[in-house]
Amino acid sequence: MDVSALMDFGNVLIFGICLCVGFILKDAVQTDKINRYIPLIMGALGVALSFWIFQVMTPTVLLTGLFSGLASTGAYEAFKNLIKNISKEK
Repeated sequence: MDVSALMDFGNVLIFGICLCVGFILKDAVQTDKINRYIPLIMGALGVALSFWIFQVMTPTVLLTGLFSGLASTGAYEAFKNLIKNISKEK
């Protein structure tokens, strides 16, 4: 299977919202218990946002929400490093 086919299911708006919410959760709640559930929370939030945007629940909408929400958890480290680099420059 060509993994690039999954990029058709990415939604920048859902990805961005989930990335920001995940970042806030990670920094606001310092316990390890919540960290275990951040991918689950981002997946559920992604599905909810996808349903809200498209106003219909189909397998494509479900995959778009899951893929975008879970991709945001993988991008967390890049976002964190970007913030660190910006703060070092100041």
